[in-house]
Amino acid sequence: MNITPFRLSGVGRSKKSRPSAFTLVEVLVAMSIMVLVLIGVLAVQFFGMKLFQLTKSKLGASDDARKAIDLLVTEIRVAKMIRIGNGGLGSPNFTDCGPNTPQQGGAIQIYATTNTNSFVRYYFNSSSNRLERTPNGIAASTVVANFITNRYPIFTSEDAFGNTNYDNAKNHVISMRLEFYQTQYPIIPIGPGSYYDYYRISTKTAQRVF
Repeated sequence: MNITPFRLSGVGRSKKSRPSAFTLVEVLVAMSIMVLVLIGVLAVQFFGMKLFQLTKSKLGASDDARKAIDLLVTEIRVAKMIRIGNGGLGSPNFTDCGPNTPQQGGAIQIYATTNTNSFVRYYFNSSSNRLERTPNGIAASTVVANFITNRYPIFTSEDAFGNTNYDNAKNHVISMRLEFYQTQYPIIPIGPGSYYDYYRISTKTAQRVF
C-alpha cells in the first residue's frame, strides 16, 4: 500500500512566496494623495464656476447699455445738429454750453433735421443715477443705463486729437463715458473678496459729413 503525503496550504512556503499586504504607512500615503487630487479637482471646478458667473454678470450688466449706446451712436451719426449741456426731462429743460466754454456736460441734444423743435435728448438723472433718453414732445423717458457714478461730464465734444472743444464745431467728435458701481443683472455686490465693483463703458462718435 502506497501512502501519498500532502502538505497543508501555506506550510513550508518561503516568506518571499507569501502574498504581501499594504502597511499602514502606505495606506495613509495613498489616502493623502487621493485627498489632495480631489481637493485640486474641486478647486478647479469652483474657479471655473466663479469665472462663468463673472463673465455672465459683466455681459448682462452692460448688455442693455450697449444696445442703447448703439442707438445713440446711430443718432449722432445721422444728426444735423448736436448740442451738449445739462438738462432733464421735459421741454425746454436744457441749457447748452455757451461759446468759449468747455463743450461738456451731463446731457446731449440731437437734432435729426434743421428743425430745432424736433430732437432727442440723453441726460443724466441725478435722483436715480441713471442715463435716460426722451424725445421732444413726450413726457416720459426710457432708461439707458443704471448705477452711474460719473455725474459730470458724461458727454464731451472733442477735436480730432482728443482735445475738448470750446465752441460748437461742426465736425466734432462726441465722446461719452459711463462709469458704474455695480452690475445690473443680477444686482450683486462684487467688491473685494468677490469679482469687481466698478466698470466703464466709453465710446467716441463723429457726425457724418453730408
